[in-house]
Amino acid sequence: MSSLVDRLWYGEGRPLWFLAPFAWLFQAVSNSRRKKAWEVKDDALLVPVVVVGNITAGGTGKSPLTAWLVTELRNAGWRPVVLSRGYGGKSSHYPQLVSGESDPKVVGDEPVMLVQATGVPVVVDPQRRRAAAWALEQDLGDILVCDDGLQHYQLPRDVELAVFDGARGIGNGGIIPVGPLRESVSRLSSVDFMVVNGGPFDAGEKLDSFHDIKHPEIHVMDLEPSSLVNLKSGESRPLSDLSGRSVKAVAGIGNPDRFFDTLKGLGAKVQESPFPDHHRFEPADLKSEPGQWVVMTAKDAVKCQGFAPENAWVFSVRARVSEDFTRSVLERIRESAQTLNG
Repeated sequence: MSSLVDRLWYGEGRPLWFLAPFAWLFQAVSNSRRKKAWEVKDDALLVPVVVVGNITAGGTGKSPLTAWLVTELRNAGWRPVVLSRGYGGKSSHYPQLVSGESDPKVVGDEPVMLVQATGVPVVVDPQRRRAAAWALEQDLGDILVCDDGLQHYQLPRDVELAVFDGARGIGNGGIIPVGPLRESVSRLSSVDFMVVNGGPFDAGEKLDSFHDIKHPEIHVMDLEPSSLVNLKSGESRPLSDLSGRSVKAVAGIGNPDRFFDTLKGLGAKVQESPFPDHHRFEPADLKSEPGQWVVMTAKDAVKCQGFAPENAWVFSVRARVSEDFTRSVLERIRESAQTLNG
């Protein structure tokens, strides 16, 4: 998101208050779609469905949390399948199974990143109910995890996780376009877990409330730096090599400032180069000064593999949560599975 949108949505007051009629219209359409979808929704699927999403626009850390969840599920004996809209990609046919070599222009950047990070099947389709049915027909797994899609009500779901940026929160509390909310905060009363990513909290902390929103299951996570790999050669370097290093940090993600701040926290001398979310990179975007490293997120790296220079490095992160949160989520999923099989 641009710094202008940050100021308008996450700064003081509601400077776009004059757009309130459009916000009311946006909310009315959203509520109508939700009601219509639930009135005509199909019976529950034969396997548990977990949705990881948010009620705010922009990056909150959904994909790292999704990657964490599918890893925990696999370690617990499940065979997870990730469902994704495939935002930023355009295919001639759906559903489509993603591989680590899939073209992000066809399937989207986040699905490629997720399959590379986790190794589990990832299926993209704007109609995630259709993707779910296809994944089960192909026997790809025994539990479905939807990356984003909290507002995609055609997809039945058993467990919902709503993710927030801990520093930005709900912004000015306005509905799009006045503020960043896709839905009213009242929607959170029906989710199973709220997850707060970073901010003035400790990883693993459990909160009683967040921005005056009370919920019995509010857990804090953070994004922990995990690896630094050369995009061209595959060479791995310790994260400490960033200390004192001049880097051009390129980021086409929802909240690039978080990425830049993380690199600075590791001691890098950062030249910030933000781009719009899901930006389609070109070789010119990766040009740098002599002696500089070009450092990017894993999400952006999948779009740059074909033309990355030798000084391009992929900086990856992983979600860190408490053992209590892990136990609670897995137990809620097991309960849902027992209900489906009962």
